[in-house]
Amino acid sequence: MARSEKIYIGLCILFSVLIVIGNLVYQKFVSLHLLPFHIFTVSAGAVLYPLTFLITDLITEFYGKDKAQFCIRFAAITSILTALIIAFLDFLPSAAWSKVNNADFHKIFGMYIVAFGSIFACYVAQAIDIILYMWIRNLTKGKHLWLRNNGSTTISLFVDTSVMIGLMTLFGVIPKEQMCKLIMNSYSYKLFFTVCSTPLFYLCVSLIRFFNSQEK
Repeated sequence: MARSEKIYIGLCILFSVLIVIGNLVYQKFVSLHLLPFHIFTVSAGAVLYPLTFLITDLITEFYGKDKAQFCIRFAAITSILTALIIAFLDFLPSAAWSKVNNADFHKIFGMYIVAFGSIFACYVAQAIDIILYMWIRNLTKGKHLWLRNNGSTTISLFVDTSVMIGLMTLFGVIPKEQMCKLIMNSYSYKLFFTVCSTPLFYLCVSLIRFFNSQEK
């Protein structure tokens, strides 16, 4: 197997892992003291979620639109299978001596229906990100790497955040009065994370270019 193929597979696996974990821990909300003048309050599932857009941007940059879309579909199928397995396990009765009873398990994992909403939001947002990334890349004739990375992610993250938190509100995971506040809080955190991870994106691009050149 070529080194470039191994890198692509590794990126797809990392992308899927981040998506699945994000769907499993989304019910916990955390306060992040990253700025002296503001505290970000976000779902635990959103803490590392912006990295998924960095990954799809890397795949789009080196492997093209089709490979990036395949990665998203693979992660969506993996997430759906995970949600179905959790639904089956949630249906099974707990043993009398189990430290986690039926109610506790259902409280933590039982809102798996929201995971389908998360998968939908992720799929739509990532598809938008890929289209915008390619559009900006063509518009700038391959220049300004930071612009296509941040520009595409800025818009697609807002779509993802709005859809996801809207669905969580609809299913009663978060109070209605907190919806707009959480959308802005979560989006501002993701935007902050995206901007701060720009050097990481450049580093990853350089590393992939180096490893691909070594193969030749």
